[in-house]
Amino acid sequence: MHHSIEIEQLYYSYPDGHQALRGVSLHVEPCEKVALVGPNGAGKSTLILHLNGILNGRGQVRVAGLPVVKENLGKIRARVGMVFQNPDDQLFSPTVYDDVAFGPIYQGLPQEEVRQRVEKALAVVNMSDYLQRVSHHLSVGEKKRIAIATVLSMDPEILILDEPTAGLDPRARRSLMKLLENLDITMLVSSHDMLMVRELFPRMVIMDDGCIVADGPTQELMADEALLNAHGLEKP
Repeated sequence: MHHSIEIEQLYYSYPDGHQALRGVSLHVEPCEKVALVGPNGAGKSTLILHLNGILNGRGQVRVAGLPVVKENLGKIRARVGMVFQNPDDQLFSPTVYDDVAFGPIYQGLPQEEVRQRVEKALAVVNMSDYLQRVSHHLSVGEKKRIAIATVLSMDPEILILDEPTAGLDPRARRSLMKLLENLDITMLVSSHDMLMVRELFPRMVIMDDGCIVADGPTQELMADEALLNAHGLEKP
């Protein structure tokens, strides 16, 4: 049985010379839910972007048992659903149906299966009534749900989310948390929302300055106020 995510000694520097990752190693097991926390500039988003080959650093990255190399990117992007912080980065079609259907159509699935996948994904995120709506006219919370549906329609093994609750009002945040709680899938989520992390994620990984500085049970790490303070985090 392979790890869902396997990162060994990953280094990455941006073209301007800024070193964003300094020898990061991380393993995530199938169906494990892991939160990635740390101050701005810690390297969380940079790390996430290596998991479907958007960035390519030095070291080894394997996802769903496959090395993240050019020839595997098609397979990997079908298995790794990535939801960006700004849903507008993911929604670009005339209607919600078209947005959610985009991945399955791109995978070459027959029309009937595409339709079934779209309906199933929208049902999971409680947005079945929005099929013919225009994505750009929706609220941020609604857009985030549609963005999640766009990756669920591809039936991924792993879900990766960057700041899923950012910009949401309390009601939208609560309903998004309920949605994430009910998804039975490997999940790696980068977030500053420590209340959500405490509630939903049994394991927490703290990053700072391009390194993993702590990795363990969320309750234990959250109880260590000195550790949190040292890395710009607040106890919820």
